Amino acid sequence: MAGFTDRAFRTLAKERGADVLVSEFVHARALLHGGEFSWQSIAFDSAQRPFGVQLFGDDADSMAEAARRVGERLKPDFIDLNFGCPSPRVTGSCAGSALLCDLPRLGAIAQAVVRAMDGAIPVTAKTRLGWDSAHIVVEEVLQRVQDAGVAALAIHGRTRAQRYQGGANWPLIGEMAQKARIPVVANGSIAGAADILRLRANHPAVAGAMIGRAAIGYPWIFSEIKAALAGEPVQKPDLSERWGVLVRYAELASADIPRERPLRALHSALVKLTVGMPDVRALRVAFNALGTLDDLRAIAQAHLARHVL
Repeated sequence: MAGFTDRAFRTLAKERGADVLVSEFVHARALLHGGEFSWQSIAFDSAQRPFGVQLFGDDADSMAEAARRVGERLKPDFIDLNFGCPSPRVTGSCAGSALLCDLPRLGAIAQAVVRAMDGAIPVTAKTRLGWDSAHIVVEEVLQRVQDAGVAALAIHGRTRAQRYQGGANWPLIGEMAQKARIPVVANGSIAGAADILRLRANHPAVAGAMIGRAAIGYPWIFSEIKAALAGEPVQKPDLSERWGVLVRYAELASADIPRERPLRALHSALVKLTVGMPDVRALRVAFNALGTLDDLRAIAQAHLARHVL
């Protein structure tokens, strides 16, 4: 979710029913030795609680020290350890899902961070099933993080080799949830309310669901899930509501953009928010020339005039 789960988008998700929010991940050494940009990327508002700061790295000492500083400076509700990112930029530095090939180091990182928090802030973790289908290690990961004192584990139901291809292995996540002494949260292949209902019915030991890519551009997924769980009809947003949220996102996000950068710095996120809208290609071309919020409002008005009777 790096580049998408900024403070503005998290606000939209929270307003639409997300129960728990997590920052985009940040490298431990970037917090220890970098500038303020890394700290700004994990800043949050009190309205976004319960909120977790997600860290990644390859070294127990730097991860523990970064977690300690985050706890002192930001006081999040939990620290989340990323043991699952499949990006070559992350795995190439022996972090993220690369740690699935070095479980003693993974366990040492978890132990060091839990020790650094000293019970003041819970520590959670996210992982994958393994590096590839020949090396499924999720059960050992579960055992190691439990023994380290991690409070909950989110499992993405694919291997690193799969990245985001193929369906997530929910039955294996469900099996881990039955064996676990801590809450296990399912991640992967959750695209809407129907998936949540199926996950809940077939794997009742799973404590919850973590939603990432499906929420990018469509924060209504949370309100739709809440409605389905309550047995209420799912209400899809109309075009006017979608534009209202898109403009609100830009208004919120623009406050965090340096003055010297134009609004088109938000291009990728704005494009995601147009998915499913009519005449979307023309909108994306128009976004290339964005300079101000008034430009965006003008595009919205013109688009609504063409497509709303």
